[in-house]
Amino acid sequence: MSRDAHVVRGPQGEVRIEGDALAGLVLAAAELVDGARPRRPRRRLDISVTDGTVTVELELAARYGSVLPELARAVQERVAHALRSSAGLTVERVDVSIEELDA
Repeated sequence: MSRDAHVVRGPQGEVRIEGDALAGLVLAAAELVDGARPRRPRRRLDISVTDGTVTVELELAARYGSVLPELARAVQERVAHALRSSAGLTVERVDVSIEELDA
């Protein structure tokens, strides 16, 4: 699991958003999508930040009966929006892998 930090530099100093904070943001956004949840306890979440651009790889569990491609797209959109609006990052991609189903 890799989780890069993001540093925002400004005229009055810098703000560092640690990888664990970005991970929390990604997980919270994914959990807001009905029918999706990050896998626990063995989840994979990789966040790579380079020059203000982020790439995310996330494993999910999905509720049985969900339309999986639609669920994955909704998670991608929610996570990308959270990273853009809350951390000021440019989102290159959000890769979602559905690894298990919940009854």
